[in-house]
Amino acid sequence: MAVSSSNASANGAESSPKGSPEPLCAIVTPLGMLGYGFEEHLLTDKLDELTKSPMPLAVVMDSGSTDSGPSKLALGTMTCPETSYKRDLTKLIRAVINYHVPVLISSVGGDGSNEHVDLFVEMIKEISASLNCRRELKVLAVYSELSKEVVENKLLAGDISGCGDEVTALTSEEIHATPRILAQMGPEPILNAMQSNPDFDILVAGRAYDPAIFVAFCAINSVKSSSSSFSSLGNNLLGGFYHMGKIMECGGLCATPKSSGATALVYKDGTFDISPLDPAAKCVPLSVAAHTLYEKSRPDILHGPGGYLDLTNTTYEQLPDGTSVRVRGGNFHFSVSEGLSYTVKLEGARVIGFRNLFIGSFKDPILIGQIHEYLEVGKNRCARQHRDMDGKWKLDFHIYGAPERRADGLTSTDEIWNSKEVFIVGEVLADSPTLAKSVASTARVYCSHGAYKGQMATSGNFAFGIGGMTELDVGPCCQFSIYHLMNLRNGEESGHPISNGDGKIAAQDRTLDGLFPWDTIVIRASTSGVAISNDTIPVLETKIATNGVTKRTAQNETKHFQPRDPTTLRDVAKVIRSKNAGPFQLTFDVIFDDPVVYKAVKSSGMLSTDAMAQLFGRSVDEVVYCGFFDQALAFKLTLPRKRGGELSCSGGYMESDVHGSQQYMPLMTLRLTEELRNSLLASDSVRMSQGHLQHNQRV
Repeated sequence: MAVSSSNASANGAESSPKGSPEPLCAIVTPLGMLGYGFEEHLLTDKLDELTKSPMPLAVVMDSGSTDSGPSKLALGTMTCPETSYKRDLTKLIRAVINYHVPVLISSVGGDGSNEHVDLFVEMIKEISASLNCRRELKVLAVYSELSKEVVENKLLAGDISGCGDEVTALTSEEIHATPRILAQMGPEPILNAMQSNPDFDILVAGRAYDPAIFVAFCAINSVKSSSSSFSSLGNNLLGGFYHMGKIMECGGLCATPKSSGATALVYKDGTFDISPLDPAAKCVPLSVAAHTLYEKSRPDILHGPGGYLDLTNTTYEQLPDGTSVRVRGGNFHFSVSEGLSYTVKLEGARVIGFRNLFIGSFKDPILIGQIHEYLEVGKNRCARQHRDMDGKWKLDFHIYGAPERRADGLTSTDEIWNSKEVFIVGEVLADSPTLAKSVASTARVYCSHGAYKGQMATSGNFAFGIGGMTELDVGPCCQFSIYHLMNLRNGEESGHPISNGDGKIAAQDRTLDGLFPWDTIVIRASTSGVAISNDTIPVLETKIATNGVTKRTAQNETKHFQPRDPTTLRDVAKVIRSKNAGPFQLTFDVIFDDPVVYKAVKSSGMLSTDAMAQLFGRSVDEVVYCGFFDQALAFKLTLPRKRGGELSCSGGYMESDVHGSQQYMPLMTLRLTEELRNSLLASDSVRMSQGHLQHNQRV
């Protein structure tokens, strides 16, 4: 990677020498997910620095994801407790008051539902009053729920399709069985609301494409400086905005070591600089480029509302400060310019039944040797005991630590006796909580007292009762019912006002037919209690210091050292991980830190589509994406999520890895080809250096 000769960084416009891009705005993101908790002093330190410049500045955060499964959408719950959101919102509102910077938050509550947008507005009112804010605050609330009538009309018009081949066709029945349907808005409604209220203080948005709120803040400043409309800003400029938003929505995860917050300095040509908030971390070209892969089906083409981001020609340059990276080359393609409709993704989930669990373990090696057959007998017994009961139900087992089930049904004696304990979770899905508990209880009793071949211990087979519970009623089982793309007519991607901030209905611009309404809420200045100056509302957290001096030492990047005799992929890669790429797909990343090793692995063919299909037991046709991303020295594989050979989605029945983060082991243990091993052994780049006698995988 080339190292830039520029002195510009995310530290502010003043550091940009003659000939550098002209700064447009700066964005600070203290954390990748509102509600998870962040260090307030890191935010205020950066605001102290950036507010010395007249450059437009905002604090921008995302708050939503489908990563944690469908329950939020189905039940109206939130990702974090209300107390966690209030804690983080209090810090942000102090920043609004003390620094006069706007705060923008999208996908509030995790799902971005209308009820959670309203709840966030109420929390902001409460916090403002508790801080005795002595000035008026203007809050914008942008909503993203759609009526079932709108969605059904689009379905009947043929304007809805599955978001991926794994998603089944939407039906009218699913629409009406789904309690709330959200459309993942693009930047346009957020931009519309800000343009109508340029003096706003806080913006809370419903479900939005993760980069959208970042793009909107950049766009409003670009539109002001160039007198252009959003759609005329150009592919390269918007490409930079979208790419920056894709990185920043996760905060400091693009840093090394991964951190919580980050800052982006965005330039008027779409170039941007990324740096971490934490002084103990830094951004380097590989860490920033590698984040492009994170939780996406592919690293080079990223689809979103109204088009796609092309990262094929991006570059990443280390800046002289050693902690910032300059990024160029993103290109955003509008769907309509290619003769396609503007699309938004619809999200919805519903309750499909009720779950009950029981947990415990087996220790007897005689039983462990026949554990799979034993549990199958238990399923059959439950079926006989419930054949006359009304309602449908399912029973299955999560089994941990058991010998693998061989095709011939035999297991070696050594393997059996080396399994000191097998832990199971029995999971029941039924039409009612009562039926679910009955099936779970019957299955648990069988596990405790069922007979098996060679039994010696006749008092009981099963260790259970963790937490004093025999069965665990875990409530409704939810499933994604809507995860589809919806075509929009021209103008439907926009927003429209509900009121003018005084409780009066706003005059509707009849030229707009936007699906996304926004409201303007004015929070009056506090007139009770002890007045606190806007400039002295205290930051409650203190910096960790030694002898009165805050420690701010950036760590050196840890180099991955390969062993003398590499045999598996884990011996030569720096990162091997898996993650959701939406509820219906799993994506895998392998990232290297040595170009020689990367090129050798890439040219070896060991990560070909055929090889990956065989490794994960899939057909070649099932592979969604398999390829390399040279900018990050990385390989990516994306597969449909499956369980028991059937397509599944995160959070559904018998899904035990909602986040998808524990599916990478086949890659970790993948053996290198002999030809590749010999090639790597001949290269100085993979030899242990300067007395390193033990590689990092053995620590």
